[in-house]
Amino acid sequence: MFAYVIRRIGAALAVLWGAATAVFALLRGLPGDPAETVLAGSGASQAQIEQMRQQLGLDDSLLVQYGRYLLNTLQGDLGRSLFSGRPVGLTITEQLPATMQLAAAALVVAIVLGLSLGILAALRAGTWIDRVAMGVAVLGVSVPVFWSGLLLIWVFSVGLNWLPATGGGSWRHLVMPATVLGLVGAGPIARLMRASLLDVLRADYITMARGKGLPGTAVIGRHALRNAMIPTITLVGLQAGFLLGGTVITEAVFARPGLGRLVVEAILSKDLPVVQGIVLLTATTYVVINLLVDLTTLALDPRQRQ
Repeated sequence: MFAYVIRRIGAALAVLWGAATAVFALLRGLPGDPAETVLAGSGASQAQIEQMRQQLGLDDSLLVQYGRYLLNTLQGDLGRSLFSGRPVGLTITEQLPATMQLAAAALVVAIVLGLSLGILAALRAGTWIDRVAMGVAVLGVSVPVFWSGLLLIWVFSVGLNWLPATGGGSWRHLVMPATVLGLVGAGPIARLMRASLLDVLRADYITMARGKGLPGTAVIGRHALRNAMIPTITLVGLQAGFLLGGTVITEAVFARPGLGRLVVEAILSKDLPVVQGIVLLTATTYVVINLLVDLTTLALDPRQRQ
């Protein structure tokens, strides 16, 4: 098991290196010159633009820029914003709590709703309850976030005046964004949970447990759900990373502060250090979540320890 953990950590570090390299290459391949973008509207001469390129290190070869970028990243230095001049790490830290709050609340909605719908559909397979539950799951995946967000704003903010439409600061500002984003994650969880639980309920050891006279709640809760949860936990980990990335559109619809709005502004203004920092943070979050999911399934399924 220790060797497996070491291999997974090594693979995670390789993925992070690949993500760092990919974002460096993609951002350098974008059209436009960051130096010209910084001096746009100032009437700078070509000499001043060249001086700015030297200050930003853009006149060095790509190999030198790449080496400097990796070395600074390993030291925890994400650079400074090209426009505000503030450290990228500080800028991200200021916006991160709002995004993490939204992603965590949406994940809770996705897990609770997805597991409830999946278990209910599996236990009532073939009935109208099953069809309604799966219909809700498919609807959550199919409806775009921006459309469902605007619909909730129209109903609960404009029509009923129950919840604030935009901004952040209290739990009331979090209800609609978390619900909209959580519905997207609940659909895949519900469908996988239903399929997994149905497979487990058909297994021989479940039939044997029922033959021994165990109550239905004990068979489901003690034997079936634990095994059915193993593939679902993996999907929950993937959904956690997806919901973190999905905050971009949600924050834009509900005008919330967070990394989503920050990265959109940074991309439009070609603020490369800020974009690189946010992408690296997102990639690190994905990798850490996947590693924790693998270790959790290892603890739940003894067969994987062999």
